[in-house]
Amino acid sequence: MGYGSQDHSYGQGGYRPEYPQQEYPQKQPQQPVQPQQPVSGSYYSPRSGYPSADGYGTPAPMNYATQETVTGTEPARHPRPRKKASQKVLKAVAVFAGIALLSYGSIACYKYATKDNDIRSFLDNSSVSEAVQPKTDSSEQSAATQTGASDVDPNAMHTNWINLAARSDAMSIPDIVDKVTPATVGVSSTFTYHGQTFSMWGFGQSQQYDQDVSASGTGIIMSENTDGSYYIITNAHVIYDSDSQYQMGLAKEVKIVLNEDYYDGETQFNATVVGYDIPEDLAVLKITPNQKLTVAEFGDSDDLRVGELVIAIGNPLGFDLFGSVTTGIVSALNREITINDNTMKLIQTDTAINAGNSGGPLINSYGQVIGINSSKISSNYYDGSASVEGLCFAIPISHAKSVINDLINRGYVTGRPMIGITGKNITEEISEARGLPVGVYVKDVSAGSAADLAGIQAGYVIIAVNDQTITTYEELNEIKDQYKAGDQITLTVTRGGKDIDFTLTLQEKKPSIDY
Repeated sequence: MGYGSQDHSYGQGGYRPEYPQQEYPQKQPQQPVQPQQPVSGSYYSPRSGYPSADGYGTPAPMNYATQETVTGTEPARHPRPRKKASQKVLKAVAVFAGIALLSYGSIACYKYATKDNDIRSFLDNSSVSEAVQPKTDSSEQSAATQTGASDVDPNAMHTNWINLAARSDAMSIPDIVDKVTPATVGVSSTFTYHGQTFSMWGFGQSQQYDQDVSASGTGIIMSENTDGSYYIITNAHVIYDSDSQYQMGLAKEVKIVLNEDYYDGETQFNATVVGYDIPEDLAVLKITPNQKLTVAEFGDSDDLRVGELVIAIGNPLGFDLFGSVTTGIVSALNREITINDNTMKLIQTDTAINAGNSGGPLINSYGQVIGINSSKISSNYYDGSASVEGLCFAIPISHAKSVINDLINRGYVTGRPMIGITGKNITEEISEARGLPVGVYVKDVSAGSAADLAGIQAGYVIIAVNDQTITTYEELNEIKDQYKAGDQITLTVTRGGKDIDFTLTLQEKKPSIDY
């Protein structure tokens, strides 16, 4: 038998030996002993002497009248009187009890005499720990323990990080789950991938083909309409693929899947895309089910505090893990994160958010949705140089509300400014080779746009916005996005070696709607 498989349990065949225990008879009061013959054979005794009636090996009894031993073989001896140990114990107990009583009386007198509230409070909570307590049996001790435990504040006994992170009047996590899970749905999207085949040896013509690609995410039932339909919010990237590698665009089919643990009958419904916005990563869907659905309650993300408890519900890695619940805290607020060239201010949390959680709710300790789970930073964010965990982000619901309202009412986000040009960066290398200034080369101007109305033409190079020098198209958009549609800005351009200022009024960007 190997070391790892040995049974080390005591008293159950383990390696620890069990030694027999010697039983001693109860000590009886001493009685006058009649002469008797010595007992034959051996007898174990802690000290020398004959076995006696008390079983402890005391000297052989004597006949006090004749001063002879019972056996007649031992010289006459008088037994040494035994000390009364019980009297010493009683004296010791009395001494300790007197000391304890004196100490308690001194403290009580001082507490009565003093006027210092802090000292009085301390003395009230103090106890004498050196006093001798009488022994109690196990049942009395157990009852005393239970009585003492009932006087302890249960919140102090069960304090953990969840209690510390949750608010004072928070709901329990199971109650939060029961409240929000019915309002959390699955979103299934089907995209069309346009591919192209190539001959291995370079012979023949390439062929085009289409292939269906499925993806899944999470959504939140936001509201019920008067016609019995429901609005559902999710992330835009769940229903629209803008990846530079595939660029499959808008999903050709979107379905909503309800949680079967909370709904009976049909649980899958076709959804209509009401609107979506790529920069904000938000989308609104609409379904008309044949039953009543639970609508989520929304809170105020502006009221969040760093360190506060939050809960996420979603479908990580697909619908096999439908309705998974994870917990964490708010790690940071208004964290600026750039994803796909779009910069957003997000809630940072260590709550586990994985692929498939996108579009699901981030919930506070009141069971209110305060964020829409959007992304997780993985190790490739830092070029694989380190393992990254616990960096997850959600869109604050206070910011998302205005975007959602625009998507429902207009189909796009209103107020977003637009200049109306397409451009290309002129780097220092191109500048030296072409003799052009570093800036943004205007390739095309949209007819009727703000740039067109201001007189800007293709071939111009934009070098500044409101007297602020720019060198890239990204810098131009960054300054432009600080304004709203209807605001005026001044572009400085180079034309024929001369710098000219153009003042234009920003127009509202209205994306082409193909859904």
